[in-house]
Amino acid sequence: MQFKLLAAAICATLPLVASAQSSVTIYGVLDAAVAYEDNGAPNGSRTVLNSGNQSSSRFGFKGAEDIGSGLKAIFNLEGGVAIDTGMGDSALFGRRAVVGLQGSFGSVTLGREYTPIADVAKESDIFGQGFYGTNLSAFGTGRLTRRISNSVNYKSVPMSGLRVGAAYGAGEALTGPSLDIMGISADYTIGKFYVGAGYHTVERLASGDDKEMIVGAGYKMGPVSIKGNYMVADLTGANNKYEQVNLGASMSSGASTFYANYQQQKLEAGGAKGNTLAVAYSYAFSKRTNAYATYARLSNNATARFGINSSSTSLTPPPANLGADPSNLSIGVRHSF
Repeated sequence: MQFKLLAAAICATLPLVASAQSSVTIYGVLDAAVAYEDNGAPNGSRTVLNSGNQSSSRFGFKGAEDIGSGLKAIFNLEGGVAIDTGMGDSALFGRRAVVGLQGSFGSVTLGREYTPIADVAKESDIFGQGFYGTNLSAFGTGRLTRRISNSVNYKSVPMSGLRVGAAYGAGEALTGPSLDIMGISADYTIGKFYVGAGYHTVERLASGDDKEMIVGAGYKMGPVSIKGNYMVADLTGANNKYEQVNLGASMSSGASTFYANYQQQKLEAGGAKGNTLAVAYSYAFSKRTNAYATYARLSNNATARFGINSSSTSLTPPPANLGADPSNLSIGVRHSF
């Protein structure tokens, strides 16, 4: 009888031993907003319910296991979900899917990961890549690359405030251009000052590589933060350069935070130019729940058809409406777990 009780006690402690060696966290963000949007075209306005205006709604799993000798095995699976419809992204874990090792050298991961430029873009955006008017409008077809599949990634630990990163994504093409992407980044944080830069090359065509780059900075003075960046996507060929500039500020007072950002987009072909002014307000009920309101308006010149982006949604004039000026007013709530 005593042997059976001892055996049962040992078995009961095994899960505790395992949990001390490894950990898995389930997390997510749920964000929904009522929005009045106008794409700038005749009869182009409507009222909608959007998902992910401040933060993309998501769910994920991440974990680490201590495997000895100062090493940890790490993983992260993250997928998007639309709160307005309940639908998931077309790829189950399209936001992030990596596994790798972490140690005193930093971390090495394999899978689908954020690019080196994406890390700098997030750190230097006053909206944190949320709210309409964010710098996410610099990413997408023919512009900068935010995520890469089939990738090998390295991120160093901070060394006196300096961090470096590198990534290689295999295009895995059997014929023609390889579609490979290579990127590097470096950023430096000292006190309340941040500065970072990143660079990518993409072998999209048989001759010449597409080039992408970013420089960004930020500074915090008590309740006030200032952030800005300059981004370029220079595709192979003449007159294909896309440029974006952002300059923003925020101020916190108790549970309230006020934001403002100015953004300019330019396309070399045709001299297209668009200027966006965006403001936002957030009230934090707790560390995990806040309500927000945001307004953004983009003014395009006669040859431009730029759009505005939030974390998961975008608003762009129809192809036939060059010079149209899109705008968005959103009121929403966000909860993280």
